[in-house]
Amino acid sequence: MSNALPASPRARVSDRAFYVFTAVVSAAALSFLAWILMVRRGGPVDGVDLRFLPAVNAGLNATAAALLIAGWVAVKRGARKAHQYLMVAAFAASALFLVCYLAYHYVHGNTRYVGDWRGLYLSILASHVLLSMSVVPLALVAFYFAWKQEFTRHRKVTRWLAPIWVYVSVTGVVIFFMLRGSMPAVP
Repeated sequence: MSNALPASPRARVSDRAFYVFTAVVSAAALSFLAWILMVRRGGPVDGVDLRFLPAVNAGLNATAAALLIAGWVAVKRGARKAHQYLMVAAFAASALFLVCYLAYHYVHGNTRYVGDWRGLYLSILASHVLLSMSVVPLALVAFYFAWKQEFTRHRKVTRWLAPIWVYVSVTGVVIFFMLRGSMPAVP
């Protein structure tokens, strides 16, 4: 049984506007990321050293994963308000991660994996990158449906979003440790 009333034609128009907005924001973020990683490839920015950010990013990913799981537990227990706060916090952690990730790669470019488990690393990285592209648009749509109190539609989106977002957050931490473990010791 649906919690939402049937949508009026006017509501559907606003849905289309939101979907266009989400598509534009998602495409812009992906385009900017592609430009940073494939065209610009990092380079010195006078006096800027952001080598501390990968550890911060791993922490933000771990935080997002913990908040997502806590939010899932909260909603399963019927604690909707706690779920709401936890999901907003998870989104904030992931958004801050994205800003820090872009800043780091803008300044320093890519980090190469030089360890013995290259095939495993590339498999995890490929799945992480491909699935991460869906997190922003799906999260925005999930928030939109929750805001409109269309919980049936919200659940349909989050059924896919939740495992993808948790996987992307956890593999972000795994990738950090794999990269750090593959680097030669600094004398």
